Amino acid sequence: MSETAVVAIGLGDLGRLECRTIDSVDGVRVVAGADPSADARDAFEYELGRDVYDSHEEMLDEVDADAAIISTPHTLHYDHAMACLEHGVHVHLEKPMVTDLSHAKTLVRQAREDGLVLAVGYQRHFDGRFREIRRLIDEGRIGDPHMVTGHLEQQWISWNEGRWRADPELSGGGQLYDSGSHLLDALLWTTRSTPVDVAATVDHRGADVDVNAALAVSLDRFGDRLTASIGVSGAGQSGPAPGEGIHIWGTEGSISFDGETVRVVEDGTAYEATPHHGGFDELTDRKLANFVAAVRGDAELEIPAMDAVKVTALTEAAYESAESGRRVAVDTDI
Repeated sequence: MSETAVVAIGLGDLGRLECRTIDSVDGVRVVAGADPSADARDAFEYELGRDVYDSHEEMLDEVDADAAIISTPHTLHYDHAMACLEHGVHVHLEKPMVTDLSHAKTLVRQAREDGLVLAVGYQRHFDGRFREIRRLIDEGRIGDPHMVTGHLEQQWISWNEGRWRADPELSGGGQLYDSGSHLLDALLWTTRSTPVDVAATVDHRGADVDVNAALAVSLDRFGDRLTASIGVSGAGQSGPAPGEGIHIWGTEGSISFDGETVRVVEDGTAYEATPHHGGFDELTDRKLANFVAAVRGDAELEIPAMDAVKVTALTEAAYESAESGRRVAVDTDI
């Protein structure tokens, strides 16, 4: 098996963690990294000892790479991912995919045309608890799901004041596009549903980006309707990991998740179904190993870009609804 050469764009804490992780996969070597920050480049050189660039364009022109991992501010994702695809490089892109729906669709089309893997880093697809929720629904254990609620709260805005996540020019939005993106993905992925329309309200609480958001969403699951209520707060009490909860009601039972435990009511009988899920580092290992396997053609990609398109489409429609005061259709068509 030939070695898979990987480059990195974005060498902050997460970018370097992912570099160390993917570099440990058999047959993979991180060969170079790019970041405009001198401090980030110095840390990358110290930790990995590989070539470093201040320009991703220069790196892509000079380095023969098979794949790239991108961990940069949200509004830069499109330019960085497109540059990689145009160089014939497979892409693992951190969430959110992008902050413009047309950009999301363009990236998917470009990757399809060129036969390239385009992954988005929603690591909950590898979390045993969310996989169990999806399996239980797939097996019909609660009948046909028809109602979903979810919330996520975190001490988010207080940590990010003065940082790029609180700057809309770099973040593209607030907590709904940041940690809230994981909740939207989890609800859509576990229920295998597609958002149809949304009515939303957001509150900036004096910040330049949204802090609180409330969404009323219609979902489609194989032609059946699910009604969803979603709340996201960046002024919560939990941290560093968010506090969250999901509840799914079906025609014959229900599933609830309180951030730790999965509880099921099936035909009137209640029980717990909480498999091992692993911490953040373990989930990062799993998602990057799957990305490499998909690049090599050895496995199906479990974090496909089309899942991320749904999240982007729902988020953009929610922002439009909050601004206009109207219910807005969600456009997920490629």
